[in-house]
Amino acid sequence: MKFFVLAVLSGVACAAVVHAAPAQDEVYVCIDPNGATEYRNTGINKACRKLDIPAASAPAPTQNKRVAPNKPAMAASPFPKADGQAQKVRDSDRKLILQDELRVEEGKLASLKAEYSNGEPERRGDERNYAKYQERAAAMKDDIARTERNVEALRRELARLR
Repeated sequence: MKFFVLAVLSGVACAAVVHAAPAQDEVYVCIDPNGATEYRNTGINKACRKLDIPAASAPAPTQNKRVAPNKPAMAASPFPKADGQAQKVRDSDRKLILQDELRVEEGKLASLKAEYSNGEPERRGDERNYAKYQERAAAMKDDIARTERNVEALRRELARLR
């Protein structure tokens, strides 16, 4: 069963490589030490071999429509445009997610500050060596600083939404 799934997946990967080949000059098949197959655009070691892919015929060029001289051509966006109501729903969902993340980060910050207790966290039994205690205190201080930066970033993002 595993072999069948791997054969199907490698067939799909080969098909994807063949269809993507005109956009790239070279495609290499690399086998890592675990036996997994990777497809790359560069040969990184001797376990890689170059695939010989026949050049596909180029698609026929599309005819350009004439644009009136007083109207500039608009570039089409690769992203679909959402209508006003859908965008409002997305924005409100985003705001709720950011508020939830902010609440979690603020709770984490409060617990970290409580545990840090103004630079003198409680010493644990496994910290007989003072250097271990100092390392843990420094790591706690770094965690507090990182969490404070996260809280500030979330607050800035929420301020942009309003």
